[in-house]
Amino acid sequence: MFEASCLLYLYVETPLHAGSGRGLAAVDLPIQRERITGYPLVQGSGIKGKLRDEAWQQLKTTPDQKAQFKTIFGPGNEVGGEPAEHAGALAPGDARLLLFPVRSLAGVFAWVTSRDALARFFRDAIAGGQVLELDRNGTKTPLQLPNEPASNQALVAPGASVKVGNYVVLEEFSFTPTDSQVVQDIAEWLVVNALPNGSEYDYWRKKLPTSLVVLPENAFRDFTLYATEVVTRVRLDDEKKTVVSGALWTEESLPTDTLLYLPLQATRARSYDGQRNQVSGVPKEWYESGGGKKILDCVRNLKLTRIQLGGDETIGRGMVYLRFGEVHNA
Repeated sequence: MFEASCLLYLYVETPLHAGSGRGLAAVDLPIQRERITGYPLVQGSGIKGKLRDEAWQQLKTTPDQKAQFKTIFGPGNEVGGEPAEHAGALAPGDARLLLFPVRSLAGVFAWVTSRDALARFFRDAIAGGQVLELDRNGTKTPLQLPNEPASNQALVAPGASVKVGNYVVLEEFSFTPTDSQVVQDIAEWLVVNALPNGSEYDYWRKKLPTSLVVLPENAFRDFTLYATEVVTRVRLDDEKKTVVSGALWTEESLPTDTLLYLPLQATRARSYDGQRNQVSGVPKEWYESGGGKKILDCVRNLKLTRIQLGGDETIGRGMVYLRFGEVHNA
């Protein structure tokens, strides 16, 4: 049973292609999606593998560090282990969609979400011990789910910059905006707790409260299905520098400025030697009650800020900024 958890936020900095194999529709290489809703996601197995690779660069110097690495992520070729020895203590979930960027007639782009996506986020955050309340000058305001907008309506914060006259125009679709303090509160909470906190993100933290739009669930789903980035790629003949016959394909990606989140959970240490003794170099408290929290604290303290996910690493795609939430006991 998991002993501790935290939320990990992924902010997409360059288009992210977490592929699902060859597609049967118009896009040759589609992205991973939930089967029921069609929302984009990034499977936890890929995230764990990338976290493992990045952590290995920091925990491969001494035998004690290697033992800790093996305890957190499980045995593997890096530390000369066999997967059958024991499972790792860290368990990342699938990264789910929270905010999706859509082209806007005013304000360049808006971040869209829905009551459904927010309800999922609230559920996962509360299950992980996260307190969903906004601290505004010492006054704590619990976050609430917005009401479901009508089919032609969009909820925005008061003073939103994405309104054009009496409309919010996203791609070629228009919605009637309704000011909502609930949307304002959610946006301010996300600025403080979810968006990257580096100084290079000052612009985006300022923009979010004026650019967050809560759409009807059907409209949100349609944007996530049809407003992703799709590029056409080719392979050239090395000698002729012309397109190789049949080497033309389309590839789908999550657009820049998408915000994803996932639960990051941990158990106490499972690593023992052949005589069922605790492994040398692994802190004793990792094996005791509350060890899962110690392990998650260790992962957070690695200060992993940016990693590359998905395909197309050699052309600079898939760069994401990581922000770890506070660790809570389960």
